[in-house]
Amino acid sequence: MKFLKYLFRILVGLFAIIGVLATITFYFLMTSPRFFINIGENEIVAAEDDNVELLKQSSFKADTVQYHFAIVQDSARAQEIRNYFKLDTLYSPNATTWEKAVAISKFVATNIPHDQPFNFPEHPNAIDLWKYSRDVNPGFNCRMHAILNYELLQAAGLTARFVTCKPQDKNDKDCHVVNEVWLPELGKWAFIDSDMDGHYCTDQNGTPLNLLEMRDKYAAGEQMQMYPGFKDASTKHDYYYCYMAKNTYWFSSWETLHYFQEDRADKDFEPGRYVNIVPEGFTPFGRSDDEIVTTDAKKFWTNPE
Repeated sequence: MKFLKYLFRILVGLFAIIGVLATITFYFLMTSPRFFINIGENEIVAAEDDNVELLKQSSFKADTVQYHFAIVQDSARAQEIRNYFKLDTLYSPNATTWEKAVAISKFVATNIPHDQPFNFPEHPNAIDLWKYSRDVNPGFNCRMHAILNYELLQAAGLTARFVTCKPQDKNDKDCHVVNEVWLPELGKWAFIDSDMDGHYCTDQNGTPLNLLEMRDKYAAGEQMQMYPGFKDASTKHDYYYCYMAKNTYWFSSWETLHYFQEDRADKDFEPGRYVNIVPEGFTPFGRSDDEIVTTDAKKFWTNPE
């Protein structure tokens, strides 16, 4: 009898421990943002319709806010990254800017899946992020993806940046970070995303679109082609199409971009100011007082230096 009582107490203790662990696990699953959510097709379409309506009701306008986009190249660091990743093996010597951008982004997307690790990389720069994905956690979030991809694109001699894409709802804590590449052949920026297996977007003629052009097409109800995994265009109402409809209300980017832009290893490095491009009449949220706020879309998507 004593043995049974002792065994019963042990079982009760084990169940209590399991209950606590299950509660903690459930909390983290519910509070840690994930890209995929389990909702039906009709709900996805309804959410898209709501967000597209917000885009239709908002617009950008020229203003006199002063700032100056600059993307700083460091030839020594570029060479180090090219050698480390063997970038020249990813594309042919005669590849266009866009072909190089797709090849590099595909390399990142193929090797690093999306994840939300509990411990973020201490040094978000291309080489250390790669080591993190090999030694600590195979995947990381959209921001780490975009920083890694940005530095690889820059090292390959392309002009690139990473842009945070944000929703209209201040209570929505989810945003998305992607890359844009300057295409001198076309005289324009083009959006590309190495996260979520990779995406880019074109018009019906196959011309790559930038984030502003995507936003305009959503608002105008015009067709555009999404390329998940950098392959053939998907149907209109896939998850990513709806997801970006939510996250193209306003955008943010650094005024000046360097290698090691968000790596705080160098305590003397000043990352500079953040530029927020917002629709007229909209008050951006979650920002510091020294950030730039502008409604002038033409300047935000102008020819970079």
